Amino acid sequence: MLIKEFRIVLPISVEEYQVGQLYAVAEASKNETGGGEGVEVLKNEPYEKEGEKGQYTHKIYHLHSKVPGIVRMIAPKGALELHEKAWNAYPYCRTVLTNEYMKDKFMIKIETWHKPDMGDQKNVHGLEQSEWDKVDVVDIDIADSSGISQKDYNPEQDPAKFKSQKTGRGPLGPGWKKELGNNPNCPHMCAYKLVTVDFQQWGFQNKIENFIHGVERRIFTHFHRQLFCWLDKWIELSMDDIRRMEDETKKELDEMRQNDEVKGMSTE
Repeated sequence: MLIKEFRIVLPISVEEYQVGQLYAVAEASKNETGGGEGVEVLKNEPYEKEGEKGQYTHKIYHLHSKVPGIVRMIAPKGALELHEKAWNAYPYCRTVLTNEYMKDKFMIKIETWHKPDMGDQKNVHGLEQSEWDKVDVVDIDIADSSGISQKDYNPEQDPAKFKSQKTGRGPLGPGWKKELGNNPNCPHMCAYKLVTVDFQQWGFQNKIENFIHGVERRIFTHFHRQLFCWLDKWIELSMDDIRRMEDETKKELDEMRQNDEVKGMSTE
């Protein structure tokens, strides 16, 4: 089992992010769906459990082209699908990904706290000190393109170039975090994502768990760059607008999986 905490600071308020995140999830899902692959939404409904209230979703990710070729060659049917169950009790969210073929030998858990700070809180998830001492903290700078591969880079989704016409935010220069921290009038927040990866396969555990953490970092980076650069598309939307959009997106995804070509991020 390998645990890391990813911290993503954004020039967005915690309240704004709730809408922006859901908008970006819907749009990113469409960008990854086609050719029988991508996102299938099974459930999207309110929940209340043990005093926690929010929105529950159950999705299936069909991933054939999203995994290395050698895995596609040897993986049996069902091994290239991930079930994602998420409980969004914003500002806290919990997501669990499993695989029916691997059963209890595979699990990815992502717990996120969204806080109105600059990512400087220690152990925001309240782990035991002995466990927290083993956690590797990874800061993700959405304006830094140096670690982004050429196939992932999109100049229209580069926070270092994007200027919001509706809010005036951006572009984010080299010292944007320091400037943001020194400006009390500019909204800011941090998404603290505690990611636990458990892959129980003798001889491959460390390699696969580190690989998955690398994939998660890539996804978090790409997603939050998009979220910020789509700011003008979602900043005026309400939660009612988002729920209507989610219903429409579910229908679109079903059609896109059947009719569109394979697209989105791959490992090739």
